[in-house]
Formats: sequence, structure tokens, C-alpha cells
Amino acid sequence: MAWFKREKKSIEQTTPPEERRVRTEGLWVKCESCRTIVFRKDLEENLFVCPKCQFHFKIDAKRRLEMLLDGRWTEHDAGMTSTDPLKFVDLKPYATRLRDAKKKLGMNDAVITAEGQLNGRPVVMCAMEFGFIGGTMGAVVGEKVTRAIELAIETRQPFIAISCSGGARMMEGAVSLMQLAKVSAALGKLDNEKLPYTSVLTDPTTGGVTASFAMLGELNIGEPGALIGFAGPRVIEQTIRQKLPEGFQRSEFLLEHGFLDAVVPRKELKSYIATALDLLIG
Repeated sequence: MAWFKREKKSIEQTTPPEERRVRTEGLWVKCESCRTIVFRKDLEENLFVCPKCQFHFKIDAKRRLEMLLDGRWTEHDAGMTSTDPLKFVDLKPYATRLRDAKKKLGMNDAVITAEGQLNGRPVVMCAMEFGFIGGTMGAVVGEKVTRAIELAIETRQPFIAISCSGGARMMEGAVSLMQLAKVSAALGKLDNEKLPYTSVLTDPTTGGVTASFAMLGELNIGEPGALIGFAGPRVIEQTIRQKLPEGFQRSEFLLEHGFLDAVVPRKELKSYIATALDLLIG
């Protein structure tokens, strides 16, 4: 005979199991450089710069515009969209890539052009979106940047471009390469009008974008640690069959060798550009 007797009662669960789980997914981010685990909210407040090693995370085009422009800004040419003139197919059709990128990002191509104010000064600004087919420049990107430059000329405002791109968009063939000349010609007109152009180069800025408007600013600014160049380091090493120097094609290396005017941390970028515009325009 048992000394103790316990009545079996089922434990009543008033809260569904799925609601009792602690949701931590996405709350923490590992730094790509120092591997430190950072609370996402703290990272956002620090403009997506690692508080320990100052590594600059990639951020999207809209966030860059919000970071640099005062409050509200007006987007231009948002409805422009690429066609598929070559019916290009690699691993999958170009038309499918376009459709997937539009659905994922909620934008029609790899650049946002905007008109707003930076520290109270009216400016025209372009920000490239790497998430849209590698931020590559096809007919739409070239046309939107050209129109933004023309708007800056028409309204007598400074022009600022934030580059983040893998270069020309191979799916559009020669049409994409034509954009290099078109945008550069528009910048020539901007220069003739004595209006300043500030180019901000972020990680990565490569290929045809580097070979055209990204390197044509009166002031060329790199973000810390950004990869900037025409061909990638692996392609260069395989071509010349030599090991490249440490830090080759990073913004600090380019600054040391005279290809950039400054390397500016993200938290200081807005005030740096504002001061530069005060000096260039008065």
C-alpha cells in the first residue's frame, strides 16, 4: 500500500504554445568583421556601424536618403522600369530577375532619385540599391541619374550621388554600357553650370559605375572599408599573376594613393557634406 497518493490532474495551458515562445530571431546581428553579437536596435541607432570595431554594414538606398536628407523628400521617376530588349537568359530569364527584385524590394530599379534638403540646403540626390540585381546600371538607372542631374541644373541645386553597385548590367548588353557616356556627359553640363557634384562611394562600388559618374565628383568621399575599383581583386590577381597588397581597393588604400578626397565615417557624413557645400557654394 502506497504511503502517498497523488491525484493526477492535467496542467491547464491558458496560453497557446506558439505564443509562449520567446521570439529572438532577427533581434541580434553578428558583425562581419569582429564577429561581435550586437543588439539590432543598438545597431540601428548607431546607423548600422559596429560599436566595437566600427565596421560599416551595408544599408539600403532608402535608409541612406533618410540618413542624409532632412525629414521629407520627394522621389522622382519612381515609375520607370526596365524592359528586356535582348530577351536575356543566364541561370534564369532577366525578366524573372526583374520581377523578383521588384517584388522583394518594392521598387522598380536599382536607384532612387530624390529632391530634398540637407541641413536646410536644397539638393538633388541619387542613392543606389545593391539589393536590386547587385545595384547594376542599365537603361533605367542611367536615365534616372541623368534626369536627376538635369533637374539639379534646372533648379540650380547641388547634386549628390551615393554609389553602391556591381557595375554595368550585362543583361542589357551595349545599352547598359551607353549609360556610362550618357551620365558622364550630363555631369559635364553640370560642371559647365558651376554646380557642385559630390560623389559618395560605398561598399561595393565597382565596374562601369566606378568608371563613370562615381569618380567624377568635385568631392569624392569613400565610406570606411568600402571596396572601390573597376575589376575585382581576384580578377586582377588572376590577370597579372601577382599577389595584391593588403587592403588593395579599399577606400583607405585609395585615399592614400590619391583616388579619393576623404574617407568619412557614416555618422559624420551629413555634416561633412554640408560643410563642403558651404565652402563650394557659400
